[in-house]
Amino acid sequence: MFERPRMTKLDLVRYYDRVASAMMPHVGGRPLTLVRCGSGVAAGCMYMKHSKVWAPPALTRISVREKTKIGEYLVIETPEAIVALAQMDIVEIHTWNTRKEKIEYPDRIVIDLDPGDAIEWPTVVEAARLVRRLLHTLDLEGFVKTTGGRGLHVVIPLEPRHDWQACLAFARAVAAALVRHDPDRFTTTFGKRGRERQILVDYLRNNRTNTSVAAFSTRARAGAPVSVPVSWSEVTERLRPEAFTAATVPARLERQRKDPWAEYFTMKQRLPAKAVAALEGV
Repeated sequence: MFERPRMTKLDLVRYYDRVASAMMPHVGGRPLTLVRCGSGVAAGCMYMKHSKVWAPPALTRISVREKTKIGEYLVIETPEAIVALAQMDIVEIHTWNTRKEKIEYPDRIVIDLDPGDAIEWPTVVEAARLVRRLLHTLDLEGFVKTTGGRGLHVVIPLEPRHDWQACLAFARAVAAALVRHDPDRFTTTFGKRGRERQILVDYLRNNRTNTSVAAFSTRARAGAPVSVPVSWSEVTERLRPEAFTAATVPARLERQRKDPWAEYFTMKQRLPAKAVAALEGV
């Protein structure tokens, strides 16, 4: 599956088996978009959004109404289902911001900080901390994780009471506030050309049917990097996201005394009634 370091399909299955219990709270019940690498990462991979193909019985399916059709999505409900995905040659697991019980009401908002090629890591760290400070002005808390790349996700847990439109509007307002604060550093322009020295604030992760990489998912990239939840105290210039790989993350979990996201799963937050207006005034 990976050439450097060499990882076979069995190695990938073993990795997901070791992290499945930690991964379950992040992925359980969420519609999935998957990246399948049938002949290994180097040979190329394909995105799987709708799933009409064979899947092991550990995985379940749900039907979701879309603009012009009914889409069928795979859903994880047990640790065995995570391992089953690896048996299907799935390298990346991406999830919706909602769970199947309340598909129209997100239980999180993801602020994706995607740095241009010329952005150094300390700038990404400061950007994530700025997002957190901005959230604190609205009495909201965010949690942070690496992406398996050069960026960071700031994830805001919510009670599932706001619809997709409200959550997208809030994420867009956060992005706009960051651009107004520092237009040289932040952008909402998605094209890569011309933003090498800027951080894209990708608010579209919060659009209905859009996804973000799941915590503890491997990425289909050299080195088998992994998206990992971290504590805010870890988010410093010394943090090395590239050190989180399929080879190292299971040991991190074993020696971890406390889940850095322990409060995430019990935190009950709602967007302030005039949150978007408040951000427009920042």
